[in-house]
Amino acid sequence: MHYRTLGKTELNVSLLSLGTGGPSMFGQNKGLEQNNQTALVRRCLDMGINLIDTHERYKDSEKILGRALKGVPRDSYNLVTKWAYAPGVDDFNPDPEALARSVERSLQRLRTDHVEVLLFHGLMPEHHDLVVDRYVPVLQRLKDEGKVKFGGFSLRYVVDPAHEGALTALGRTPDLWDVIMLKFGILNQYASKKVLPLAMEHNVGILNMAAVRVKLPNPKLLAETVADWKARGLVPSDALPDADPLGWLATGDVDSVISAAYKFAAEHPAIGSVISGTSNIDHMERNVAALERPYLPVESRLKLENLFGHIAEYA
Repeated sequence: MHYRTLGKTELNVSLLSLGTGGPSMFGQNKGLEQNNQTALVRRCLDMGINLIDTHERYKDSEKILGRALKGVPRDSYNLVTKWAYAPGVDDFNPDPEALARSVERSLQRLRTDHVEVLLFHGLMPEHHDLVVDRYVPVLQRLKDEGKVKFGGFSLRYVVDPAHEGALTALGRTPDLWDVIMLKFGILNQYASKKVLPLAMEHNVGILNMAAVRVKLPNPKLLAETVADWKARGLVPSDALPDADPLGWLATGDVDSVISAAYKFAAEHPAIGSVISGTSNIDHMERNVAALERPYLPVESRLKLENLFGHIAEYA
């Protein structure tokens, strides 16, 4: 397992990390039971994974994770959790202490006295000033109390594919943020234009979420997405085959499109860790294997950047 320093946090984190959300929601949506989830967590630790991402709103993921980590030395892993400061237009909670209460609940569920990273979930640019004025002081207090070591935010990539939330925060208050969680991958490269360079400039750690989630693992959806981009002139019509448009990536030690996607997601120097939300141990082992050499052949990477680097859309 490769390790990288997560920006100014100086945490030494595994290049691949375990996510407890995503479509499977830590296996909760697939009927997995605690023994299965515990086995997954323990296998990840055995392979050198030392960062685990969760959220108060990932169903019972925090509770399941707390049970799975029982007896594991606390200094052998890093926990990231999130607070949904604005879960919906009609559910906006202006109370600053809601953050503190959420952290207390998370700590109880996770069976720990601290988390390494707390993220404001889904920071939108129009909420930046409110979050900074109302909630960042509470976050600082939680840091002072030792309950949170570092703070940051995640992005709502479905509605903010151009990462305007991050651009606003890095432009106005770059010193406030230790970590940003965003989506960067073969079909979602737009962060490399401004956000990733700015993060490196300000030494902000990047956690890469959902780099291999919806379209890339599904050949039908992938072909439909590329066909749509061709039809709209975003990709040259003759640049890729209609069927299996990214199959050419599987060459040499790159054994599949999925393997290529993990390598691409990890190669950029701004990326601290790539989060894998699979609940399948075999899948996780293959993802770990893909990042034994966390880079693509130069010609493959350049071709992908030329094809998709300008596209700011959810994919």
